[in-house]
Amino acid sequence: MSTEPGGPSSIPVLSPFEARVLGCLIEKEMATPEYYPLSLNALAAACNQTNNRDPVMRLDEKEVVRVLDALREKGLAWEVTVSGSRVPKYKHRATERFGLAPVQAAVLCELLVRGPQTAGELKTRAGRMAPIESVEAAQSALESLAARAEGPLVARLAREPGKREPRHAHLLCGPVAAPAASATAAPEPARLAVQADDARVAALEAEVRGLREQVAALASRLDRFMQEFK
Repeated sequence: MSTEPGGPSSIPVLSPFEARVLGCLIEKEMATPEYYPLSLNALAAACNQTNNRDPVMRLDEKEVVRVLDALREKGLAWEVTVSGSRVPKYKHRATERFGLAPVQAAVLCELLVRGPQTAGELKTRAGRMAPIESVEAAQSALESLAARAEGPLVARLAREPGKREPRHAHLLCGPVAAPAASATAAPEPARLAVQADDARVAALEAEVRGLREQVAALASRLDRFMQEFK
């Protein structure tokens, strides 16, 4: 990995680990350029962050090396030697490979490291890497990524029940399956307590009705019995 590789023009299909490593390289170049390119240790730490990551992953340095080798073969990463550094550093070439403008790169990066998101979420989260003035600007970037002549890099997901905005997902790991029907959210503990109280009251009311019916039946029998002695 000592030289910048070439690569085919088609869009490569990445594994989830490859998507995470590529996303982290893009993120660190845009958000903290003073620390870019990244050492292997810094890249592993970026992949394993618990903030701004979904899902949270745990990659050791050997796994990151394997992923970097795979990304190099796909024309998306390479190793560089930085003057004054005692260790190799790693860079991505996604922006050149896909012809991405800064806002497009920031939006794609967020989808790589944090999964499907709405345009509103991307405006805020990707805005830490490139200025995004409005939700409409984020939406425009998403649409341009979805309409690339070379092949779409993102896709709009169907709006989930109960959600106001649709989410968008990257396609670098292949086609995105339609979201499963949303499961009903687990009720709050207070609601469960109310439901239990309601069930208890309903049971007591049913018991009272049954007792009243029994008392009425006994009263009727007693009345008939008393009538026999008159």
